[in-house]
Amino acid sequence: MKAKELISALRNGEFDGALKSVYVADSAVIKQRERYAQTVEDFGELFGWDREVSVMSAPGRTEICGNHTDHNNGKVLAASINLDAIAVVSPNSDNTIRVKSKGHKINIVDLSDLEPNEANYGHSTAMVQGVAAGIKNLGFEVSGFDACTTSDVMGGSGLSSSAAFEVLLGTVLSYLFNDGKIDAVDIAKVAQYSENVFFGKPCGLLDQMASSVGTFVTIDFKSTESPVIKKIDFDFSKSGHSLCIVDTGGNHSDLTDDYAAVRGEMESVAQAMGKNVLREITYEEFMKALPQIKDKVNDRAILRAIHFYNENKRVDNAVQALEGNDFEAFKQIILDSGRSSYMYNQNVYTPKAPTEQKLSLALAISDEILRGKGAFRVHGGGFAGTIQAFVPNDLLDEYKTVIESVFGEGSCHVLIIRPVGGTRVI
Repeated sequence: MKAKELISALRNGEFDGALKSVYVADSAVIKQRERYAQTVEDFGELFGWDREVSVMSAPGRTEICGNHTDHNNGKVLAASINLDAIAVVSPNSDNTIRVKSKGHKINIVDLSDLEPNEANYGHSTAMVQGVAAGIKNLGFEVSGFDACTTSDVMGGSGLSSSAAFEVLLGTVLSYLFNDGKIDAVDIAKVAQYSENVFFGKPCGLLDQMASSVGTFVTIDFKSTESPVIKKIDFDFSKSGHSLCIVDTGGNHSDLTDDYAAVRGEMESVAQAMGKNVLREITYEEFMKALPQIKDKVNDRAILRAIHFYNENKRVDNAVQALEGNDFEAFKQIILDSGRSSYMYNQNVYTPKAPTEQKLSLALAISDEILRGKGAFRVHGGGFAGTIQAFVPNDLLDEYKTVIESVFGEGSCHVLIIRPVGGTRVI
């Protein structure tokens, strides 16, 4: 369908069914109609109206359980959310990818040059180049296209806006040139490859996998080359709860060392026992060796190792609870995960600024309102940023009102678990 025809069809509700299959709620469909139409309009004005266009989508993600476990080959539980990046796209014939993201300069990639370049580290054009290179390396067709994108996945929120963008590009290449046949797991691996090799960020695979595969997904990273990925069959919309991500407004600018220390200290325990990562050592072996290693590593490293082992168990238990439709048991596991992150992993505030504890404050407020009824925990990397809360729907208005009275209007984002990952919507 051409751009102007698509705008009319969207606003007339002709694609409401397709939108509902992705965004679930009727109220969300109405919002997405106009968002999609505006992005198509942006495409027409930039690239021309006489083009056949498609619309792709890739979601942000939320970490549900498995806080700081993936980097030591652990287990995680994550889920896609209803915030996403969308792309209005059309193939071109000049072997060039052009991506204009709303609010940013256009990214232009010549497909005859798909080699990484350190000079391009940190630039979004490198992400585009990396995804194209990764898809081509897998033996799939890669050709030129023009795209306008927009995203409502908040940057710096722990919801993985960069992963959504990378997975979106892989989804575009899959549907435009490969009949949608590129596996979601392969797209996630390509997205990670792009971020690692072309963008210069040594991220794990969690964010990209949750975005690409969609819904609840558990990932076992025992083998980083071949992680075990499993979708979880649970309908969150019937749980009687809403998922809230609270942005506490903390400062992310000087946390690199804090994040690195979590991984480094866990690995120091493994190395004290002659291994590289904690997953290569059983919990029983770790506990037996504790008297010998306690003088080889610092105390916090041992506490973080205890968190790692028990968090892996919690992931298994959370999956079992969801598969058994036992949401009450699931909430207790989330609470236990949050306590462990606070007490043992110690990533709720940075020791560099011990008096700045916005995450702690958000957790304390959540405890006051949700005690015995909901669940809450630090979200993502921690030290600053966001918390996650599962809020009973009859407490949602109160929770949102109190949270936003403290952290500001719009700080409490009410989300749903999206049923699909990277996909072609139209």
